[in-house]
Amino acid sequence: MKKLLTLTLACLSVVAFLADPAMAADSSKGAGNAEIFGLLTLIPPVVAIVLAFITKNVVLSLFLGVFSGCFMLDLRGWDIYHALIDAFLRFSGEILGSLADSWNAGIVLQCLAIGGLIALVSKMGGAKAIADALVKRARTPRSSQFVTWLMGLFIFFDDYANSLTVGPIMRPVTDRMKVSREKLAFIIDATAAPIAGIALISTWVAYEVGLIRDGYQMIPIDANAYGVFVETIPFRFYNIFILVFIIFTIWFMREFGPMHKAEVRARTEGKVIADDATPMAAEESSSLEPVPGVKLSIWNAIIPIGTLIVTAFLGFYFNGYGAIDDPALLKSIQTSPLSFASMRDCFGASDASVVLFQAALIASMVAIGMAVVKKILPVKEAIETWVTGVKSMNITAVILLLAWSLSGVIKELGTATYLVNVLSDTLPAFLLPSIIFILGSIISFATGTSYGTMGILMPLAIPLAYALQADPNYVILNIGSVLTGAIFGDHCSPISDTTILSSMGSACDHIDHVKTQLAYACTVALIAIVAGYIPAGLGMPVYITLPVGIAITGLAVRFLGKKVPA
Repeated sequence: MKKLLTLTLACLSVVAFLADPAMAADSSKGAGNAEIFGLLTLIPPVVAIVLAFITKNVVLSLFLGVFSGCFMLDLRGWDIYHALIDAFLRFSGEILGSLADSWNAGIVLQCLAIGGLIALVSKMGGAKAIADALVKRARTPRSSQFVTWLMGLFIFFDDYANSLTVGPIMRPVTDRMKVSREKLAFIIDATAAPIAGIALISTWVAYEVGLIRDGYQMIPIDANAYGVFVETIPFRFYNIFILVFIIFTIWFMREFGPMHKAEVRARTEGKVIADDATPMAAEESSSLEPVPGVKLSIWNAIIPIGTLIVTAFLGFYFNGYGAIDDPALLKSIQTSPLSFASMRDCFGASDASVVLFQAALIASMVAIGMAVVKKILPVKEAIETWVTGVKSMNITAVILLLAWSLSGVIKELGTATYLVNVLSDTLPAFLLPSIIFILGSIISFATGTSYGTMGILMPLAIPLAYALQADPNYVILNIGSVLTGAIFGDHCSPISDTTILSSMGSACDHIDHVKTQLAYACTVALIAIVAGYIPAGLGMPVYITLPVGIAITGLAVRFLGKKVPA
């Protein structure tokens, strides 16, 4: 703790010495603050990320990261005393602002509601029953991991739904098969944003298509934005390679880096988490064990969770339909309500956080009704069980609020703007896709947001790519590198909400999850650059780059990985 305080005070002293705070305090725009602070804009994310690895305390690390940014924005001259007071007031305002945002509030509420739902499913014996049923199919560590991967692909329509649903269902199975929580968290995380980002219908589509449309309005090319989005899918090398990377680790039963140590520990010692680990979600306590004497039935899990998934699908459709205000588009949807185009447009326009919260509430009510009607639990105990599950998610809500607050602070400081200005110099045309991928990775890792990174880079990447090489296919390649780099950096970042939710869904220590998956994500990213973006930038067709990249991914697992005991 003494070293921690010393490091924090040193950072604040550097800010006080180098910054021009009188100007910064009057500016709330990132571009202006990026010019004022320069390299110092990196302090908040660096403090949060470095301290998270050093202390293994995510809450404290995020708090100090947010507070350091607030201090920088409120410092005037050497008046440190008032800067500390104002920084605290700004910090509390950032927290309130994060919770006041309807999207963020929906994410917090859906986490809490799904926590309550999982508690009810566990209490009714549904989780144990489905775990017992899956064990018949997943009888080995290999098959249990494969089933987890398949479930991750099945819930393609939203990354949050993926993280919050797959983990609680598969955790009892992988625990029984002695698969480490770190590997479970990696599979969940690597099948969340990577698959949602390339799915033809998902909650990501409207945002990505909107950015593409806006970018194309800046260059003299008339293109269908959704058609361009579809054409970028073969160039989403990281997304594709990370999905096949999982399959190769399962097939070869080989791991490397910290993940190998975690898997060997789980297989040989039976410890699915390390002795000093702090799981993100509360372990199943005796209060959430199945009611004594209850007849185990998989329907006690399938019906509530199936309700969650079906309601989410319906919610995405109707919520998106209500949000569309284009008369021509509405008429087209009314003419063919179940067509692919109609579903795509409605899903893309929906508010995912609100829909998932509503779906979790409906599923919770169904679970409570089942518990009462089947006489498993009385009404009072069923509601108390749901509340117990909600309470187990409190720490996740705190971490999400801090992560969003950090994102807001670094946006005001202009961290991303500074990185773009420093790293986006004139480059050879064939290297631009790789540089954009790397730049997107750095920004999304430092900010913990793929959406924000896409929004920053897309307006820059499309005109720059067209200026370097006026070829529609080249522009599409660079669009793919923006969307993919943003996902890679977000996938690695310890302050990313999807990384946090994956740790929570798998009940894994958050820093252990980040450390074990970092080596894997960086390896796949390197393959994406060397076998994907550089050859594609030189003109190599995708029907060559994709198979070659997949083959190299398999060879990397085979020869870098070490055997894990069966």
